[in-house]
Amino acid sequence: MSVQLNHTIVHSRNNRESADFLAHVLGLEAGEEWGPFVPVELSNGVTLDFATVPEGSIVPQHYAFLVTEAEFDGIFQRIQDAELTFWADPYQQRPGEINHNDGGRGVYFLDPVGHALEALTRPYGSGQDKS
Repeated sequence: MSVQLNHTIVHSRNNRESADFLAHVLGLEAGEEWGPFVPVELSNGVTLDFATVPEGSIVPQHYAFLVTEAEFDGIFQRIQDAELTFWADPYQQRPGEINHNDGGRGVYFLDPVGHALEALTRPYGSGQDKS
């Protein structure tokens, strides 16, 4: 059997709020609460299990989602509809822009607790860099 990531736990102030936020932006559905977790399952079978933890113990993380061009269109539209701040870069130096790295498109935005989320249409290193 090859090694695969099955799930990871995402710390949040409110597991339902954060799971619903991500699911909505990505065009997915958050699952039913299971123990202390609210899951969001991705198309490759990996589950992000949102857990409510004390706010002071949340360390912002980065989560990147590889999506199709059509999925990116929907995600970007939902980001704009929600009037979320977004950037073309992880350092938040290019607000209100998307990038065209590796010949695709990418965007960065924050979830309700400050986790950095990224949607990209081409994996890094897969093509010509056209920032």
